Amino acid sequence: MSDNASATAAADLLAEVADLMVAALNLDNAAGAIDPDAPLFGEGLGLDSIDILEVALAVSKRYGFQLRSDDEDNVRIFASLRSLADHVAQHRTK
Repeated sequence: MSDNASATAAADLLAEVADLMVAALNLDNAAGAIDPDAPLFGEGLGLDSIDILEVALAVSKRYGFQLRSDDEDNVRIFASLRSLADHVAQHRTK
């Protein structure tokens, strides 16, 4: 895949994961308004642990792999929309 194609695929996946989050959590934000690098917890999007469980379930259903609550990488995976989309890109089975 060329750099342009991979950049386009990454941007498409980022938008898709943002849409999934907005739908799973019934957020008032438009998916396109979510800063891909803003923290998902606290000052950024303001999600809590229950929200993250909802997102993990939606991601598991959509992309065919488990996000486990006991994974030591969760802090990194759920740091931002971009880090979550990168993780999905590496582990998706569908």
